[in-house]
Amino acid sequence: MGAHLLPVRVYYEDTDFSGVVYHASYLRFLERGRTELLRSAGLDQSALHGQSGGIIFAVRRMTLDYLRPARMDDLVTVETRTSQVRGASLRMGQRILRDGTVLLAADVQVAVLAGGRPVRLPEKLRRLLPVTEG
Repeated sequence: MGAHLLPVRVYYEDTDFSGVVYHASYLRFLERGRTELLRSAGLDQSALHGQSGGIIFAVRRMTLDYLRPARMDDLVTVETRTSQVRGASLRMGQRILRDGTVLLAADVQVAVLAGGRPVRLPEKLRRLLPVTEG
């Protein structure tokens, strides 16, 4: 499994008064990309939370590089890949692109938690999230 690609249409609600995507809207796009990467790997977050000891994924750190603006009605692609899997954390590289041009680059560290405390990612889940270069 390589990078997961999620097409996202930019709606009026995602923009500021000038029709440019509001900076915080990118966070929602990135969250959807991470969720869909997990879903495509066969990981159902609600099932993990309810059945596997209450495992949740929580963003611990995020670095964003805003390169170019997206605008209302643009069709952008959220590219998400797992770049590192450690004991109780994942690192994900994400980009938002329009027609192959990178608009935003993100480096995201995700903590694996159960009961509010860090836990080691179970091996069966680890195998579903192969590290890919990007």
